[in-house]
Amino acid sequence: MAKTEKTRYSDSELQEFKELIDDKIMKAEEQLQFYLDQLKERADNPDAKMKGIDDSLGSVETERLLNLSSRQKKHIQHLKNALSRIENKVYGVCRETGKLISKERLKAVPHATLSISAKQSTRK
Repeated sequence: MAKTEKTRYSDSELQEFKELIDDKIMKAEEQLQFYLDQLKERADNPDAKMKGIDDSLGSVETERLLNLSSRQKKHIQHLKNALSRIENKVYGVCRETGKLISKERLKAVPHATLSISAKQSTRK
């Protein structure tokens, strides 16, 4: 009798992933708040508005914080999308192959929607 391949993770496995993602969302939101606080502090600080060389350095730092906060917002949205896939019980299924993404990959990148092999084939 041939062993059938799993097509989805069990409810208990999905719960484990949910806890992992919830933790990552909490940490990501804390990091985002840090960036936003830094931006607010720069905007409210009159010393940050000095002219000349300091002004261009301040602009670079502000731009860096804006980029970091934007990336963090996207990361949080990807994690929340992963929670939706858990709720719909389709989490961990590769969107290219329809096969399960390895647990190791999902633990490293919990919002992944492609298996390693599918990701590598899309790069070629």
